[in-house]
Amino acid sequence: MTEAQLIQKLTELRSLPAETEVMEFKEAKNGFDFTKLGKYFSALCNEANLKGKQEAWLVFGVENNHRNIVGSLFRNGNRPYLDSLKGEIANKTTNRITFIEIYELNLPEGRVVMLQIPAAPPGFPVSFEGHYYGRDGEELSPLNLEEIERIRRQSAISDWSAVTCPATIVQLDDDAIAKAKYNYKVKNPRIAAEVEGWDNSTFLTKTKLLVNGQLTRTAVLLLGKPEAVAQLSPLQPQISWVLYNKEKVERDYQHFDPPYILAVDEVFAKIRNLKYRYLMDGTLFPDEVDQYDPQNVKEALSNCIAHMDYTLGGRISVAENEDGYISFTNPGSFLPGSIKEVIESEEPPSFYRNTLLAKTMESFNMIDSIGSGIKRMFRVQRERFFPMPDYDFSGNKVKLTLTGKVLDMDYARVLVRNPELSLDEIILLDKVQKKKELTDAEVRQLKAKNLIEGRKPNFHISVSVAEKTEQKADYILSKGIDDDYYKKLIDEYLKKFGKAKRADLEKVLKSKLPGVLTEEQKKHKIKNLLQAMKTEQRIKLDEGRFWVPDSPF
Repeated sequence: MTEAQLIQKLTELRSLPAETEVMEFKEAKNGFDFTKLGKYFSALCNEANLKGKQEAWLVFGVENNHRNIVGSLFRNGNRPYLDSLKGEIANKTTNRITFIEIYELNLPEGRVVMLQIPAAPPGFPVSFEGHYYGRDGEELSPLNLEEIERIRRQSAISDWSAVTCPATIVQLDDDAIAKAKYNYKVKNPRIAAEVEGWDNSTFLTKTKLLVNGQLTRTAVLLLGKPEAVAQLSPLQPQISWVLYNKEKVERDYQHFDPPYILAVDEVFAKIRNLKYRYLMDGTLFPDEVDQYDPQNVKEALSNCIAHMDYTLGGRISVAENEDGYISFTNPGSFLPGSIKEVIESEEPPSFYRNTLLAKTMESFNMIDSIGSGIKRMFRVQRERFFPMPDYDFSGNKVKLTLTGKVLDMDYARVLVRNPELSLDEIILLDKVQKKKELTDAEVRQLKAKNLIEGRKPNFHISVSVAEKTEQKADYILSKGIDDDYYKKLIDEYLKKFGKAKRADLEKVLKSKLPGVLTEEQKKHKIKNLLQAMKTEQRIKLDEGRFWVPDSPF
């Protein structure tokens, strides 16, 4: 929210006749007790749910009786400390639910802190330190049993994807149904023969996409023809793919309608998954890989389909950048609360936004709904020595960015030489290479293993934990380098420019040779390459200049 929007919201809240169950003013002139704050968070979450609201507000720096601004010093002068409140609350609440956002307003009358609190998810009351809280008028109190059960009963009726719609079976795509059946048999090999004998109606009924003769919204999303989407009006689900060049200028785009079980492959076919070539010194890592792992791309896109909040409208966005990035964005908050929670958890999520949709996509082999798909993305990026996946949860959306290139060779080298690093440590190193701010605890963790050097905030990755550079260089020289690649570069240069001095060729090749080699070793390598090409009669030397015999120059 902009400052003007915040001021308008504050004015609106102050103008209400009395505190409601979804709004609380506190002076908090010199601070506020954390435990009490957590109780208010739980209470306001639950009351917003019960009142059918999207959010609640806890406002510091405003006195209650007359709504005058008195100013608050709550975590003043240290924005990272204020932002850390999100994690502190998440650590003690159900499913790590935390603030939507924390805002500061520095007004002439004083500083105001506005804490934006989400409503408890349908079916799941929010606890703080294991206890549920609510409000009776303006009084903070335990959430009573009837209110707890009222929220819990919502789970049976709140699944948007399970609601039936007027679409008919003839409006489903035959190819989509055939693919769904095939994938279902792959996922359930023990009943594959039985599935083969099912007609479409039986298959849809068995997979809960057809209920009492009516199709669910999930059936339309995954299997429906484009015209069937009209039955979801006013919503118009769609996937948009856009290609941008390095200057962020749009070069190409295309929109994809359901059936999404086919659209996933169609979107993937549009992505320019180019080859990325690099030499990782001293390893057996292949010289050439796809920029993006196909399964990672399909997992990311399928996650958007399964977990977006369709009630918000909007569309799924796939933004591809020629500079080696691809982003996937869907409307709706990230219900698990944090990626760290998903990666570290050994249990499946306790609830989904679209339960039927997620379970169906799992049964159709489109997605792994228990969270290991996200873990796999991190593992694959680590194996390629590429940056970790980036998640952005701001603006009530989920945005995942995959990077298809090496950003920092020191980061890659540390991964090569330290295979025992935990995923948590790798994620922290990834923050360093992306110039993201580290907490004091994260700094201590990395410095304890000598993984970073420098002073806050200008840390850089240390390669001192790796083997000696000279040892690596010796290994590369003894193992040999891909000479054909460098010889082709020399050929191409000479064919384009005619003749060249040794210094010209050194300038071209030095940047291509592994950075672990010294300048002297690079010169020696280039000398050997040129000598070999002369022996092969691929080039000739005349008056200190090299040239290609068949060249028109």
